[in-house]
Amino acid sequence: MRREHAINALLAAALFAVPVWAYLVDEPFLITLATRVAILAMAGVGLNLALGLGGMVSFGHAVFFGLGGYCAGVLAHHAFSGTPVLLGLPGSNQMLVIWLVAMIASGLLAAVIGALSLRTSGIFFIMITLAFAQMFFYFALSWPAYGGEDGLPIFVRNRFPGLNTMRPWELFLVAFGLLMIVLAVFALIRASRFGAALMAIRQNPDRAAAVGISPFGVKLVAFVISGMITGLAGAMMADLTRFVSPAMMAWQMSGELIVIIILGGTGRLFGPVAGAAILVGFEVIFGGMTEHWKFWLGLVLLAVVLFARGGFIGLLAGRERHG
Repeated sequence: MRREHAINALLAAALFAVPVWAYLVDEPFLITLATRVAILAMAGVGLNLALGLGGMVSFGHAVFFGLGGYCAGVLAHHAFSGTPVLLGLPGSNQMLVIWLVAMIASGLLAAVIGALSLRTSGIFFIMITLAFAQMFFYFALSWPAYGGEDGLPIFVRNRFPGLNTMRPWELFLVAFGLLMIVLAVFALIRASRFGAALMAIRQNPDRAAAVGISPFGVKLVAFVISGMITGLAGAMMADLTRFVSPAMMAWQMSGELIVIIILGGTGRLFGPVAGAAILVGFEVIFGGMTEHWKFWLGLVLLAVVLFARGGFIGLLAGRERHG
């Protein structure tokens, strides 16, 4: 446990140190990469709550990621144009407002999807979550009011009190701070009675039900919280790229989040951070050498599944199990 704590601290320090160094040597591209790692890790934490703690293999979490992105894009679009969003409600370019809307919208959608999909298990659960994500993907694709397949640009990045988010370093601080908060929430849930019940259900739902734990209710609450965190990450990604498109809801995005979890370590606190760093690192380093960089990432993923089921964190910690 101590070794894993040390690895977690080193990962957090490295994620912060790289953009600090980039800021000092005036390399904004590296700061942007670190921000992207932080945001993808945040989305991974959301999925890790459902998959790592609850054993819910969701192949539709991209719908929450994309919904969060569209909340940011649509609200910013109406704030920029001065037109109401819905029922006379105004748009907003304030990140705190956008985050709240994104989390509420993602939580409500997760409640609906979870209430239907959690009545099944295994491959049926995977396919239902995938079907919901694809349904919203095609809806966004054919939504001309907000760009359709061309997407929706965010002309001016949304604002955060006291910071200039147009500066890469200050946007990184926002993303890094949010990531630390989300990781703290994950750690608190994992250490709580709710987290213990969720993990007990993952291991043996029948035995958990026999001692008075409601598998459906506990998993639904976890799924909703998971969707809210992923939606928050989507809103941050929209601000980073200053663009929203249906691709944020595509099944490939859900696949990337699962890959992040597996690479870093399923159920591990800093697994999504390690997985996101590996994914972005492969994309930047090998993507500049060949367009087939995903082939090499696939080999690494295969090696992790076969020989290091605890992921990168588990490999360094020297054990497969975690609390």
